[in-house]
Amino acid sequence: MAAPSDLERWARHIVLRDVGGPGQQKIRAARVLVVGAGGLGSPILLYLAAAGIGTIGLVDDDRVSLSNLQRQVIHRLEDVGRLKVESARDAIARLDPGIAVVLHPIRLDAANADAIVAGWDVVVDGVDTLDARFVLADACERARTPLVSSGVLEFYGWLTVLEPWKTGEDGRPNPRFRDVVRRPAQGRQPTCAEVGILGVVPGVLGTLAANEVLKLVVGYGEPLVRRLLSVDLRDVGFDVLDYAAPDPGDGS
Repeated sequence: MAAPSDLERWARHIVLRDVGGPGQQKIRAARVLVVGAGGLGSPILLYLAAAGIGTIGLVDDDRVSLSNLQRQVIHRLEDVGRLKVESARDAIARLDPGIAVVLHPIRLDAANADAIVAGWDVVVDGVDTLDARFVLADACERARTPLVSSGVLEFYGWLTVLEPWKTGEDGRPNPRFRDVVRRPAQGRQPTCAEVGILGVVPGVLGTLAANEVLKLVVGYGEPLVRRLLSVDLRDVGFDVLDYAAPDPGDGS
């Protein structure tokens, strides 16, 4: 039985046709792991906490720095020097002390990814390197856990949902992360520290990523499986591109 305060807190969800009381119960029962408590992780965590996700996992070994505050809005000036997972945990508690928060103050890598990913309903990628994204995507594929993945740089971002163990209506398996994003042929990708990032870009992409999580948890709408959302905030453009796993017979 929901308490009167719970009914008031989530009243706007409960009256929403595609969510309602049953949908809010699913949200409260959900376990969501967010890997990265930085630019993307900040809006993801804030909106999932505000929505009422019952258990949130945080993975990040970094500490808050002054340069983070331009875009990592979950942290405050007084948090500089603290572990990001601890700062984010406190922000979540300020929104809703009833949320269970599981902290992993470590860097995700190939050795620990499977153990970290195990037991979650949805995993969200808020990491800042391509190598970490490959490791996380492979671990989620092995665990058969949906992965909401996004990336940002300068004025641009992208977002997709990965469920490669499932089959589409065409009878072919859904794409893997490496079918969507290829490793650079030479060298490495530039970082935000090198080329910059407009502070609002991870805010927009992270908010959209939180929506994809709620779609998966509640069941409304169509998640971005086999679709890539491309966002250009410099000239304001939003495009959705369809993609599929390579055909085994085409030599890909």
